[in-house]
Amino acid sequence: MVTVNGDAAGLVVSFGEMLIDFVPTVSGVSLAEAPGFLKAPGGAPANVAIAVARLGGRCAFLGKLGDDEFGRMLAAILRDNGVDDSGVTFDAGARTALAFVTLRADGEREFMFYRNPSADMLLTEAELNLDLVRKICSPEGHGGGEGGGALLSYDPNLRLPLWPSAAEAREQILSIWDAADIIKVSDVELEFLTGTDSVEDEVAMRLWRPSLKLLLVTLGEKGCKYYTKDFHGSVESFTVKQVDTTGAGDAFVGALLGKIIEDQSALQDEKKLRELLRFANACGAITTTKKGAIPSLPNISEAMQLMEGA
Repeated sequence: MVTVNGDAAGLVVSFGEMLIDFVPTVSGVSLAEAPGFLKAPGGAPANVAIAVARLGGRCAFLGKLGDDEFGRMLAAILRDNGVDDSGVTFDAGARTALAFVTLRADGEREFMFYRNPSADMLLTEAELNLDLVRKICSPEGHGGGEGGGALLSYDPNLRLPLWPSAAEAREQILSIWDAADIIKVSDVELEFLTGTDSVEDEVAMRLWRPSLKLLLVTLGEKGCKYYTKDFHGSVESFTVKQVDTTGAGDAFVGALLGKIIEDQSALQDEKKLRELLRFANACGAITTTKKGAIPSLPNISEAMQLMEGA
């Protein structure tokens, strides 16, 4: 879950997990076949936060880490990348989450999680940094706060191995649908949530709610589709040599939210929205050209260079 404020402060607060990804030292193997692993910082909400900061925006991360070497390392990575970590708490009784992930030769990603439970699952309401939450209150949006709210952006980031069942995942993911202003799903998530193997408009519109300001469906190298109450369409992506798709969706979301903060009128202006999504597509594409999510997140000049050269 990512919370966006559209006021002059221009602050994005990214809420969720940050963890350690262990990736094989060689490509195209299963986890069992991997001869060794390298550790890398991960977690979609953290990736989004760093994506915003790298593009020049203001961002904070809200979540919980283990009070261990990995947790302290991750908090330092947030700070080193310009993200406010005042919303990070530490749990002395639980470890920082670990995930082993690989892209097999057949193109399928394989995950194995160590969260039984991990610190990120144990964050309580009493531990929330309310001062940080109050900073993102504004007159518009669904978010809570005294006399106002914030634009709430939601990315379900489906990982079925983390759920007791597919049915439970679907029910819980959709349970907060009406609370969001902006929702982004991938083509795979669209199929899962609708039960239909299609990305056609009539299928995507099954996920539309009157309370939404923007629904997005990302299509990988094919770009994205967008839906508002007044217009809908698609925006093509950019052709690049892909190395690792990890974090591409997070780069897309970070770029999107950073631009919406600058000008929320893009949610009602199709021309502005299409240009914003072209920028987000460029950022997502660049992220696939290098290994690892955080190291490959682009800066403004890299994104503009790709857009101008297309």
